[in-house]
Amino acid sequence: MVDLNIQYRQLQDEIEGGMRSVLEKCQFILGPNVAAFEEEAAAFLGAGHSVAVASGTDALHLALAAAGIGPGDEVITTPFTFIATAEAIRYLGAVPVFVDIDPRTFNIDPEKISAAVTPATRAVLPVHLFGQPADMDPIVSLCERHGLLLLEDCAQSFGAAYGGKMTGTIGSFGCFSFFPSKNLGCYGDGGMITTVSSEHADSVRMLRNHGSRQRYHHDVIGYNSRLDELQAVVLRAKLKRIEQYNQGRRRVADLYNEMLAGTDLVLPFQDGKGTHVFHQYTVLTTRRDGIMDALKAADIASAVYYPIPLHRQKVFAAQYRSVSLPVAEATASQCLSLPMFPEMTEEQVRTVTDVIKGVLS
Repeated sequence: MVDLNIQYRQLQDEIEGGMRSVLEKCQFILGPNVAAFEEEAAAFLGAGHSVAVASGTDALHLALAAAGIGPGDEVITTPFTFIATAEAIRYLGAVPVFVDIDPRTFNIDPEKISAAVTPATRAVLPVHLFGQPADMDPIVSLCERHGLLLLEDCAQSFGAAYGGKMTGTIGSFGCFSFFPSKNLGCYGDGGMITTVSSEHADSVRMLRNHGSRQRYHHDVIGYNSRLDELQAVVLRAKLKRIEQYNQGRRRVADLYNEMLAGTDLVLPFQDGKGTHVFHQYTVLTTRRDGIMDALKAADIASAVYYPIPLHRQKVFAAQYRSVSLPVAEATASQCLSLPMFPEMTEEQVRTVTDVIKGVLS
């Protein structure tokens, strides 16, 4: 699905040199590379503050905690995403409220959110899925109208923009993942929270470090969620090139669009309101199993993101048994993600699409 070795070879000297320096200085936790990465990421995104944490899941968890979300609070979100989005809500005793998705973008459908608001609703948590920004203007308006917090799950959208603003800078908090396969990925787990509020940033910094502002002084019960220096070295190297990488993904997506035009696949939709960064190139097809089998036979990867919507997952099934979200359910039964990484060649894309067209012909 993604060849991380190409980027590593291109950056090998820079990354290994930076890591060697960290190893020699023996400052591994919350050191100068983490601080520099936070400043550089905030500057790139146009965010007021950036706080690095241990994972994308922790970013969601700590942002919700800093926002004051707690037991019994309802947070409206999408069922068509990785489980971390809902897990983070449940960690705090809050209740995920799932609403259906837009059939074209696969993101939360803004028109469905209003009907889900109750007196217990505290926040809305859209996901910018597959690198396509959610339709944020109506969501912002709804949150302002109802007095709700707005948090963004940007795990798949680093560098994507909506209405001239980077994802992660539209709501009160933006939550990013640096899992290795992400558009901006490290060599392990990593995450980041962005916020315009210095008070929120201070809360997150305290929460990530055992509830402590001053060593061995603990104001609240916190967590151990700190990005390490070695991962920050990798992220600083890749951040310098993130626009190049995202342009490469858009180039690959254009090639897929061109080569798969005229087939009965439903190709990725771009709504024109934002800049898609194609973390995944995901199509819809009723012939998914046959295509996957053919790709596998040709030694080509493919993946289903996501085969089971969250409201149908075993862990949530009892609570949401009566919930019907037909668009998410239909999308989960037909979605298929194809290999996608910035360095894919035209020949590689053609190899993938030729196999697919062979099945569809």
